[in-house]
Amino acid sequence: MQIKPQLVNIPLFFLVIFFTLCTVTWATAQQVPDTISTEGIEFTEINPDSATQGDTSLSKADSSSKQVVAAVSGTNTETKSNSQKSLLGIFIAGLLGGFAALIMPCIFPMLPLTVSYFTKKAKSKSGAIGKATLYGVSIIVIYVVLGLLITVLFGADSLNDLSTNGIFNFIFFLIIVVFAASFLGAFELTLPSKWVNKMDEKSNAQNLSGIFFMAATLALVSFSCTGPIIGYLLVDAAVKGAILGPVVGMLGFSLALAIPFTLFAMFPSWLQSLPKSGRWLNSVKVVLGFLELALSLKFLSNVDLAYRWHWFDREIFLALWIVIFALMGLYLLGKIRFAHDSGPPYLSVPRTFLAIAVFAFVVYMVPGLWGAPLKSIAAFLPPQATQDFDLYTSSFKSGASPSGQTASRKYAGRFDKPLGLEPFFDYDEGLAYARKVNKPVMIDFTGHACVNCRKMEASVWPDKEVYKRISQDYVLIQLYVDDKTDLLPGDELVMPDGRKLTTIGKKWSYYQASRFHANSQPFYVLLDTQGNLLVEPRGADYDVKSFTAFLDQGLEAFKKKNTVL
Repeated sequence: MQIKPQLVNIPLFFLVIFFTLCTVTWATAQQVPDTISTEGIEFTEINPDSATQGDTSLSKADSSSKQVVAAVSGTNTETKSNSQKSLLGIFIAGLLGGFAALIMPCIFPMLPLTVSYFTKKAKSKSGAIGKATLYGVSIIVIYVVLGLLITVLFGADSLNDLSTNGIFNFIFFLIIVVFAASFLGAFELTLPSKWVNKMDEKSNAQNLSGIFFMAATLALVSFSCTGPIIGYLLVDAAVKGAILGPVVGMLGFSLALAIPFTLFAMFPSWLQSLPKSGRWLNSVKVVLGFLELALSLKFLSNVDLAYRWHWFDREIFLALWIVIFALMGLYLLGKIRFAHDSGPPYLSVPRTFLAIAVFAFVVYMVPGLWGAPLKSIAAFLPPQATQDFDLYTSSFKSGASPSGQTASRKYAGRFDKPLGLEPFFDYDEGLAYARKVNKPVMIDFTGHACVNCRKMEASVWPDKEVYKRISQDYVLIQLYVDDKTDLLPGDELVMPDGRKLTTIGKKWSYYQASRFHANSQPFYVLLDTQGNLLVEPRGADYDVKSFTAFLDQGLEAFKKKNTVL
């Protein structure tokens, strides 16, 4: 194997973009709150203070059925804050996707050609800058309109529902796999040639509309490269439930494409510093294909969790990721090639460094096959409890409740139990047990497809102090807001208009939204034995000390109430 020191084939800025894309995308996904739709749920206004007052049960009996009447008043500041974080995460993902698309074979060679066109046609430098700026704005308009169309076609409620719908998640999985196969060279995604020809004809116009159609032509011609990236961004934005997600994602994507054209028009001399087009462009495409294939498995995992098939447990997911990234490393070393790929004539330094990083990631994942928590990627993995052979969880000893009393709990056989804990899955039952043992309650609003919930359970809950408080000092109640299981007879909720909430997920989603004015997960609520709030609820908090302090505040408030009584 020959290694040369020259920085050729893959430019240094590609390495920066690649590592930034991986790191920031994972970090963003772990911080973006998961949301659940409350479509079809109506609220009846009562005393606004009732949202902070407790009741001894979730619902009150009404002859043959149960009915919940709750108030939603004032400004839901936490939901707004979570929505802003979600949109920021989607924007960052779009921006990174745009930078990745910029160095694809269909776009990168167009950069010097397009800028040269503007500089030659313009009568002055300011004219070239103006036309390039209009070209960049046109790119932004085209992609933002695409995102807007997605929002209008699906609608806000439908976008929220996609995050937990098993059928849609499976369809998304297949779509992303098709995109990945395209990047790997199985086929090329192209739009009808007459569309491209039509736009190209209009781009010859000498007025401002000609520049707009030049941008439209670029969007159509580059679809084989940008299509899979755009597709993944739109799918990811949709399943995160953000109403403006597709629009914001396309804004970030188009900005990353448009800014370089404008900057190079302002400073044409920069073009000389660009690396020459070559086989490294195809390498970028293939590497992104491997990444898309790996990320598609998250959608398949959501389906498996939603329907409780247990065909795609944590060790299967990890085994596939290990194989995918190992193949990526071998590709970077030139050990495997695809039909459309000639491979590098020698191993450059950037490819060597990138291969080292990929293989190091593979080695990092291997202990996960025996239960290692893998905190940095825990948000993407199925729950730890789905793993059959787990040496890690077996080291925990739960003190949540006396043995022998967990088997009869409602819905206990339906859900995976994190870290050997034995939570309740019904609010009334958990609250009754809390009164019996005189302990405060910790409600964990969670979900099967909630990536932040898995991150908290893997990186915060295992801490010795946090685990002690959850397992011994609190009565843990986990309420799944996306579960499709039918409620037991008598547990259904009757809406004010006569409709029934008959599934576990709809019941607890309604309860979270109506009483606590929030619809993001995870969402942690600390209550006393009468259902009164002890402290302000909190969402995901990856600072162990901060989350421990939150639990301690609840315990202190509970002790003060007991002292007064």
